[in-house]
Amino acid sequence: MESQQLIDEQKRLKRAIEWISEMVKEHPEKARKEIVQEAEIKFDLSPKDCEFLQKEFS
Repeated sequence: MESQQLIDEQKRLKRAIEWISEMVKEHPEKARKEIVQEAEIKFDLSPKDCEFLQKEFS
């Protein structure tokens, strides 16, 4: 994997984590699993990153 591609993936993951945190604060009534799924699509995350987010936030 190219180093630039890895950096881009890390940036997308970081932005997704920030977005999820913001969404949880703004919409506490919304299921975390649903927010995580939205982030996975919105930030075009890899399967590995999706699995990480599901474990950490769901």
